[in-house]
Amino acid sequence: MAAPMLRWCCPGRRFAFARVGCGSCQRRGPPTGSTSNGKRGQSSVAQQPHITAQKPRKGEPEWAAVVGLEIHAQIASNSKLFSGSQVCFAAPPNSLVSFFDASLPGTLPVLNRRCVEAAVMTGLALDCHINRKSLFDRKHYFYADLPAGYQITQQRLPIAVNGSLAYSVYVGRKPSQMVTRTVRVKQIQLEQDSGKSLHDGLRSQTLIDLNRAGIGLLELVLEPDMSCGEEAATAVRELQLILQALGTSQANMAEGQLRVDANISVHRPGEPLGIRTEVKNLNSARFLAKAIDYEIQRQINELENGGEILNETRSFDFKLGCTVPMRDKEGKQDYRFMPEPNLPPLLLYDSGSLPSGADPQQVINIDQLRERLPELPRVTRQRLVQQYGMLPEHSCVLLNEVGLLEFFQNVVKETRAEPKKVTSWVLNTFLGFLKQQNLAVSESPVTPSALAELLDLLDRKAISAPAAKQVFEELWRNEGKTPAQIVAEKKLELLQDPEALEQLCRSTLEAHPDVVMDLKRGNPRAINKLIGLVRKATLGRADPTAIKEVLERQLSS
Repeated sequence: MAAPMLRWCCPGRRFAFARVGCGSCQRRGPPTGSTSNGKRGQSSVAQQPHITAQKPRKGEPEWAAVVGLEIHAQIASNSKLFSGSQVCFAAPPNSLVSFFDASLPGTLPVLNRRCVEAAVMTGLALDCHINRKSLFDRKHYFYADLPAGYQITQQRLPIAVNGSLAYSVYVGRKPSQMVTRTVRVKQIQLEQDSGKSLHDGLRSQTLIDLNRAGIGLLELVLEPDMSCGEEAATAVRELQLILQALGTSQANMAEGQLRVDANISVHRPGEPLGIRTEVKNLNSARFLAKAIDYEIQRQINELENGGEILNETRSFDFKLGCTVPMRDKEGKQDYRFMPEPNLPPLLLYDSGSLPSGADPQQVINIDQLRERLPELPRVTRQRLVQQYGMLPEHSCVLLNEVGLLEFFQNVVKETRAEPKKVTSWVLNTFLGFLKQQNLAVSESPVTPSALAELLDLLDRKAISAPAAKQVFEELWRNEGKTPAQIVAEKKLELLQDPEALEQLCRSTLEAHPDVVMDLKRGNPRAINKLIGLVRKATLGRADPTAIKEVLERQLSS
């Protein structure tokens, strides 16, 4: 069969570290680059009727947790997967619905080329094998927000399989104690999103908004190679960075562009894997970590008390901080998968297999997409460490905050200050002010140019470090003044007259003989008090290092 017709569509950026302390749960999963069952890409979560734990005996090993993820990322595309309807967040209800989205009889799907390219690029970035031939299927289930009664997905033969996602975690108290761990990517598949059910409690009714119905999704299935909530959250954050760098998804969890389902089970090391439960629709990394850790502990408590774990679907109540049952877990037979009759196999090509005379708009060349891949987060972090000599955890923060890396690089371009000093100011002072006022980088009242000018003043020792902090606070008030203007108005220039500094230091020593005596008796802190007194006399305009040198010279003479 020929490849399906492709519809052109125009397209619509953070590595993370986490400190892992998994409590009573032990690390489970294969080492980097290996699998636990000898078959790459095959899930190792066993399906068993149920497990009832006996009362634990003295000396038994701790419980081990197993966590796998199913992640749905909304593709950054101007139109939907199989229709020309526009994609727009927060549009008026049911204003972006085509006849196909509403499942009117006689309408047929037309595959969006942009969505296929996004899936291939994501697969390449995650080191997946790209299937030259993939198939579409119907997955049947009946909800009011799914007008057709089925979802078009890729169950039998997805577009990409057998990849990996690397992420770094802290394993100790120090930020430098990090290890890189890898979770296997079982598959990536294209599928439709459903509509949205809006529940009106006052009127006891449910309203349906089909704006989201038919939007293209990437479903990424991560194998159960994680062992606690923070590991899973860190892997999801890293995936966010990759998707945003690729431009394949904005991956904004707050807007529902990235949703996560977690599959969780516990067992004693050396024993068969336990029954898993699925926690659905987690829409923030923080709630993901909390939900998984709660569910792990709930299962441990249930088994230790002689109970049993059911194969069920649960949801996370963020207000109560716990998971609650939703329904029994469906199996493949419940969905009655069948081939999608209106879509032929999706065929992809590389440069060697591309048919001669093929229309470039109707075929997708994997090698061309590989050449378009941007610098991925892990490469960016390595470059920052090598280029600027920063610590790996600092490179993490720069990528993890939207827009912060660009801000940092603009400051570096415009200042003569050392990159390490720029890193310190951006990550400590600048980011600290943003966090205090809950602002995004794009909302900052301090521009890269203003910070660069301030660092130049500090670098040529025109002002002291405390004075620079004072100038930054004035800049944050956004009064439209430059750092130089603020320094002049506040008279914050460093005292440049050596004789005046000598005189002030001598006067301070004469006026405070008790502090001088305390210093001579061996109290090293007394020198700091003298420095503070001189700085107070100069209204903060003297360099503390210069003051200390003058004081030490005068005390030794």
